[in-house]
Amino acid sequence: MGFNVVAQILTVIHKENVRLDSEKLSELYAQLGEAGAEDVICRAIEELAVRLSHCERLWRQNDMANLRKSARSLIAISDQIGMTAMARIARDVTAAIDSEDPSAISATLFRLMRIGERSLTAVWEQQDLSV
Repeated sequence: MGFNVVAQILTVIHKENVRLDSEKLSELYAQLGEAGAEDVICRAIEELAVRLSHCERLWRQNDMANLRKSARSLIAISDQIGMTAMARIARDVTAAIDSEDPSAISATLFRLMRIGERSLTAVWEQQDLSV
């Protein structure tokens, strides 16, 4: 008896909620004023986008030492503008590198990329609403 096996390709869509720490953003506005806070936020967003791209490039080059440094830098920048999920996942990437677990590094790094992209979009949208 022969059976035709039809392979079904399943697409998994990762959808995670991104929450910004609005208190952190309010603190920035209170400390720096509107123009100062917006300047800090814009520069942080640009820097995060560059560093996320850099992290992916380092992973592809198997440069774990510099990937760790780059992921660590994402933590402080993310925390500064209230991207708590992104900071937490960047910590997870660092821990995976420290444990020398290639599967965990890949999984957490690409989770960081997804959350990073969504977080950057959320901050831009929030910025647009405040102007």
